[in-house]
Amino acid sequence: MATKTHTNLIRFLQEELSISTSSIEVALRHSEQDPGPLPMILWQYGLITLEELEQIYDWMEAA
Repeated sequence: MATKTHTNLIRFLQEELSISTSSIEVALRHSEQDPGPLPMILWQYGLITLEELEQIYDWMEAA
């Protein structure tokens, strides 16, 4: 799952939204057990706000 889009998404989460590496790692571990879009998993586990989720999807749409 280390595609260029995935790598760019991780970079966006860290650099633009200041999401911690540990939060991203938690979401990635959960995605192995319960596959789904990474942004939704981050939100479902309370690692990002609804506003941040919207920013992520706006970024993904524009990318």
